[in-house]
Amino acid sequence: MSDYPQTQLYINGGWREGSKERLSIINPASDEIIGTVANAGRDNLDESLAAAATGFNLWRQISAFERAKLLHNAAQLLRDRVEKIATIMTLEQGKPIAESTTETLGAADTIDWFAEEARRAYGRVIPSRSLNVRQVVVKEPVGPVAAFSPWNFPLNQAVRKVAAGLAAGCSVILKGPEETPASCAELVRAFADAGLPAGVLNLVFGVPADISDHLISHPIIRKISFTGSTPVGKQLAALAGAHMKRVTMELGGHAPAIVFDDADVDLAVRILAGAKFRNAGQVCVAPTRFLIQEKVYASFLDGFVKAAEAITVGNGLDAGVTMGPLANGRRLDAMEALTSNAVSLGGTIATGGDKIGNRGNFYKPTVLTNVPLEARVLNEEPFGPIAIVSPFSTYDAAIEEANRLPYGLAAYAYTTSAKTSAALGRDVQCGMLSINHHGLALPELPFGGTKDSGYGSEGGTEAMDNFFNIKLVTESV
Repeated sequence: MSDYPQTQLYINGGWREGSKERLSIINPASDEIIGTVANAGRDNLDESLAAAATGFNLWRQISAFERAKLLHNAAQLLRDRVEKIATIMTLEQGKPIAESTTETLGAADTIDWFAEEARRAYGRVIPSRSLNVRQVVVKEPVGPVAAFSPWNFPLNQAVRKVAAGLAAGCSVILKGPEETPASCAELVRAFADAGLPAGVLNLVFGVPADISDHLISHPIIRKISFTGSTPVGKQLAALAGAHMKRVTMELGGHAPAIVFDDADVDLAVRILAGAKFRNAGQVCVAPTRFLIQEKVYASFLDGFVKAAEAITVGNGLDAGVTMGPLANGRRLDAMEALTSNAVSLGGTIATGGDKIGNRGNFYKPTVLTNVPLEARVLNEEPFGPIAIVSPFSTYDAAIEEANRLPYGLAAYAYTTSAKTSAALGRDVQCGMLSINHHGLALPELPFGGTKDSGYGSEGGTEAMDNFFNIKLVTESV
C-alpha cells in the first residue's frame, strides 16, 4: 500500500537506512506485505550509542521548564496527526481504528503528564545536627537509557519509557517493534519535529537479541526499560545485573477477575468482556482467569458468552469492527494450541475456539469452561482472545487461585461489600488491583507488577524515580 511508510532508523537527529537488509512488514488482516523497515547493524548501534552520550550531556543541562515545553509540543503534534498515525497502526498491528485512535491520543496525554512531572522532580533539605551544616538531596538523570518496546501497543508502551526518560533529563535509544515499526516511528518523529536536539532520542530496529546484548552491556547505557515476556525479561535483567545497570521490567501477566455473589453481574460482564477482548486480548493486563462465585456463575457465563458472540471480528479499518486480527501468525498458532490442549484435558468450549477464514490472523472470541488446573491455558499467559471461566465457593478459594501463579501484574474484582474490597486489597498478590471498574493504565497511576511480572513502575510519579540518581550534598558553611 502506497500510504504505508517505509520506516527508517533515527540516529543523531537524522533518518537513515540500516546496514543490514530491510525487514518486511505484514498486514495481519490480509497476510500481505505492505512495507519494510530498516534493519540496524552493529555499526548503527554504535552510532546511536555515541549520539546518546553526546545528547545526554546536552539534554541534562537544559532546564526542566524548557524540557516540559518541548514535550508539550510533541504531544500536540501527535494529536494533530492522529488520523494518519491511527491508520498506520491499524494497518500494521490490526486493532480497530477506534482503538488505534484512542492509543494515539493516550500517548499524547502521557507525554503531557511527564512534561509536568519534569517540573516537579523535587529534592529535599534534611535538617542538620549542626547549625553549620547544610544537607541537600538532589535528583540527577541516571544517564542514557536503552528502552525496548513491544508490538501490541506500538505507541503507548514506547511513550511511557521515552517521555519519562526525556522528562528526567536522560537521552534514550528506543528499540522499537519490528512488526509494528511505522507508528512507533511517528512517535519519534513528533519529538524530532518538536525540536528535540540531535542525539537525545534515537530509534533502532533489528534482531532483538543482537540489539539487547550490545546495548545493555555497553558502558554508555546506564538504565534499561523493557516490556515483554517474562522469559525474555529475566534474561535481560540478568544481563543488566552483570553490568550493574538499573532496570524497569514490565512483564507478563495472567490476571484473575473475581466476581462475588453480591456483585452487579451485568456491570461485571460488560466491563470484563470489553477488557478481555480489547486488542484481541493481546494486553498484558487483560483479565484471563474469570473466577465466579457459584450463585452467580450461570448468569455471568450466559452474559459473558453473549457479549463474546456479539463482537464483530474483521479488518480494523472496516466500519463496525470491534475486534481485529491477532498481530501475527505466532499468536494464532498459540490460540489453537492452547484451546486444543484445554479440550483434550476435559475443557468445554462455550463459544468460539476456531480460526476465522483462510486469510489473516482472525480468531473467534473464545470462552472455555470446565478447564482443569493442569491445562496450559491456566498456567501460561494466553495473550489472545481466550477467557477461562471457573466457579468458586468461598473467598479463600478465590484468593488461593488468584495467587496460585508466579504472575502478579493486574487483578480485578466485583463486589458490593466494603469488607470484601478491603480484604482483596490486602490479600491479592499483584501490582494493580481494580475493583468494580477498569481503572488501570492512566498516565497518573503507577503501572507495574510483582513476582514474575516484573518490578518498577511505568506510570505515576513513581515512574520518574527510575530515571534519577539520588545524590546527597552535605556542606559545612
